[in-house]
Parts: sequence; structure tokens; C-alpha cells
Amino acid sequence: MTTYDDPRPAEGSAALWIGAVPSLDPAGREVLLGLGPDAADPGTRLVRRLLDRGHEGEEGVFYLLPEDLCARYERTPGLLAVTLLARRDDLAHVLPAAPEEERALPDALPADPRDDNRVILLRRELATSFAPAERDGEPQPVLLIDHTAGPDAGPGELTALFEEGEAGIAVLNAELDTGTS
Repeated sequence: MTTYDDPRPAEGSAALWIGAVPSLDPAGREVLLGLGPDAADPGTRLVRRLLDRGHEGEEGVFYLLPEDLCARYERTPGLLAVTLLARRDDLAHVLPAAPEEERALPDALPADPRDDNRVILLRRELATSFAPAERDGEPQPVLLIDHTAGPDAGPGELTALFEEGEAGIAVLNAELDTGTS
């Protein structure tokens, strides 16, 4: 059983949670997306390639340019969805050095219905009433936790791994899908 230091219970699904990362902001309510060790999933493999382009900010926290990798929130009553998106031309830039089978991965992924130049890498949903806060007129970022823990790892275990230097956090800019084209 994992313990979670946040006195408020963490809301979560298999890989998407609402909670705090105590070493970053113990009082925060962040959207945490776990990127586990599923090397067979094309989207996960491409996200990892893009994470290699990250720039370290605070120790262990990597920032990505919004055009490299971004998140989109979709809110419906009782449901929050987070989709990770990447531009095809950015993927083309990081894939020439990749093995041949990885260079074909973007073609296996669905196109973003809002922008044909982007592909959907991952999508996770969570039954919750939580609405991401706005900061300076933009939705709060998604914290992507890159880890090698098993599929049942929860937010407490993942934040502990991060604090031990065994997992990384990337801060992804997010947009809000308002349902308009």
C-alpha cells in the first residue's frame, strides 16, 4: 500500500490523478499524468523521444517548448480528459536517429481533429469535478511523471520516486478544448 502525504485524498484513474507533489507545492492541486514503462505503445515511445528534448528547470523538472509536446484539457460534466499532442514536423525532427520501426510510429497515430499537423499521442480520462485552474489566462500545466514503476503505481509512489531521483517530471503547457473549432 502506498501512502500519500496530501491530507486531501488523491482523485485518480489508472494513470491520471489530481493531487500534490509535496516537493514542488505541498498545497497544490495539480493534474498528474503518469507515463509508465509501456514500451509497446507507439504514443508512449514518441513521448519519451520528445522528453529527451526537455530543458531542466528546477532540479529534476524538465520544461518542453509548447510546440514540442503539449496537453489539452477537455471538461464535460463529471469528467476531465487529458490528451497529449505533438506536431508531425517536430516528430520528424527527432526521429531520423531512431530505429526504422520508430520512424513509422507517427503514421500509426490518430490526427488531432483540431489541427492536421498534430497527432494524438495519449489520452486519459478521470471521473472528477476538478476544473484546472487558470494562471495568467492559461490553464494550469499538466505534470507528466516519467517512471519505470509498475502499472499499479499511484501518485504517492510516483512522487516518492521523483523525490528520490528515480522518476522525472515534465511540465507541459495545456490548452482547454472549448468545443469550438
